[in-house]
Amino acid sequence: MSDEKACKNCGLIISHGDTCPLCGSKEMSTKWSSYVIVVNAEKSAIAKKLNFSVNSTYAVNAD
Repeated sequence: MSDEKACKNCGLIISHGDTCPLCGSKEMSTKWSSYVIVVNAEKSAIAKKLNFSVNSTYAVNAD
């Protein structure tokens, strides 16, 4: 069973802790509809469109 959580503010998926290391939010969710893996945020059109600026895994539509 996965302990992954998604930040409701920025979408970052984390595997431990209760605070988002990217934006500092404590609002987390264990449910999301899909996710995006960003490997080159500077060149990715998808990352720009979704406003993801750091290479990582992000939830889309975290509830």
